[in-house]
Amino acid sequence: MRSNIHHLLAERAVSHPHDPALTYQATTQTYADAWRSALAAAGQLQGLGLQREDRVAIYLEKRLELVAAIFATSAAGGIFVPINHVLKAPQVGHILADSGARILITSADRLAQLTGVLGGTDVAQVIVVGDSIPEASGDHGLHSWNAGQAAPIEPAPTRTIDIDPAAILYTSGSTGKPKGVVLSHRNLIAGAESVSTYLGNTSDDVILSVLPLSFDAGLSQVTTAFAVGAHCVLMNYLLPRDVAKMCEKHGVTGMTAVPPLWLQLAGVPWPEQTARRLRYWASTGGKMPRTTLDRLRETFTEAEPYLMYGLTEAFRSTYLDPAEVDRRPGAIGKAIPNAEILVLRPDGTRCAPGEPGELVHRGALVALGYWNDPQRSAERFRPLHHAGQEWRAPELAVWSGDTVVADEEGFLSFVGRVDDMIKTSGYRVSPTELEEAAYSTGLVRDVVAVGVDDPALGQRIVLVVTPAGDGLEEAELVSALRPVLPAYMLPARVEIRADLPRSPNGKFDRPLIKSEVSA
Repeated sequence: MRSNIHHLLAERAVSHPHDPALTYQATTQTYADAWRSALAAAGQLQGLGLQREDRVAIYLEKRLELVAAIFATSAAGGIFVPINHVLKAPQVGHILADSGARILITSADRLAQLTGVLGGTDVAQVIVVGDSIPEASGDHGLHSWNAGQAAPIEPAPTRTIDIDPAAILYTSGSTGKPKGVVLSHRNLIAGAESVSTYLGNTSDDVILSVLPLSFDAGLSQVTTAFAVGAHCVLMNYLLPRDVAKMCEKHGVTGMTAVPPLWLQLAGVPWPEQTARRLRYWASTGGKMPRTTLDRLRETFTEAEPYLMYGLTEAFRSTYLDPAEVDRRPGAIGKAIPNAEILVLRPDGTRCAPGEPGELVHRGALVALGYWNDPQRSAERFRPLHHAGQEWRAPELAVWSGDTVVADEEGFLSFVGRVDDMIKTSGYRVSPTELEEAAYSTGLVRDVVAVGVDDPALGQRIVLVVTPAGDGLEEAELVSALRPVLPAYMLPARVEIRADLPRSPNGKFDRPLIKSEVSA
């Protein structure tokens, strides 16, 4: 019975031990190899004092050890916290402090970047991946991943069940720093089984993993592969041509990416045999431009396109049947297997066809809430009452914050967001976090961050500012932001003004500012 996420790997290691599970660079692990590595790491974690539901933060680029650490944490009874490797020290420090992680798994070079932030966290033990182990400094102990692999300790069984927390995925909110979405083992297993069902995945598939594993859709590439015994190829994205080469080298049959990446991939030459081998391709994290969709379909003539919508709070919500792509341009489809998607008015009643309402997701994929934030959890995860079934205890559903409309046949189309979140390059970016970073430079007196529609990125980030001193150059502010923000959060444009417009209540007039910079 699959009650914990690590059972996806453990089961296949027993039934098909010699099948390829993971490839990274020149190394391929079988399912038995991958499970042995995870078990050794689980024993090491328990040897360092890991208790049930302790958090283990993993700050690594995509590699075999990252996957092993994820499944090891589950096998040891902990909660894994994958951190996007492109984040800078301030963001990593926030995640470490907020999650209360006691153990950090990282590499020597990444650890060196965190010297200024670890002191404000609960991290007591650091496991270092790679051959180079730095000298101990600070209040945390240092341990070698390789040593733990070489002398494995059998982990003790845990009593974790399927509704217990398994992971915390950090995602930006509209009002500040990233918040942690807590996913249960049931969420992750149900998501893997649902996605693999509608994509038709089998053990014959070779799935290319190009999205970060800290991103719900990225993590899904691994769990979906393991759910059916497919072969997952790990790749840290560099250039579009490299993706085509990787697909050619490994015989990739399926991959998922965000629209800005697909736009790039549509512009590179694909060997005919490689393009024809692709059985499906999927897009998530934003609207797919029609021109890009058409170009991809011309390139991957044998592949079915899956246009998907999801939110971290429910892992995945809808997909558009490939047979409906031409008939329903712009639609996000219907609910994935084992989920129900409702379109509701503010009072909780159902919208009629053609009437815009908020997308509400119910079912096994609804997350447990926001880590250590009951107020936000209560706002987004709310009871859903079933009319005519007064005997039934209310269930929790997730209110997405997205406005959608359903047609007469139940197909959904995206209308817009309720909040001011910026969606760029597949990431959700908080305007408040951007503004706080700009204020921290000391170069601006006022700042408003907005997203402007962009065919390549979804939205591009524009900062509208007033200088703190006598003068300010755009390049000066961007340069000051570069050390504290990852590349995808840097503004594409800085507009410098003498004053910013305000509403009658004295707040910045964000709608007006956005309309002005979008004109």
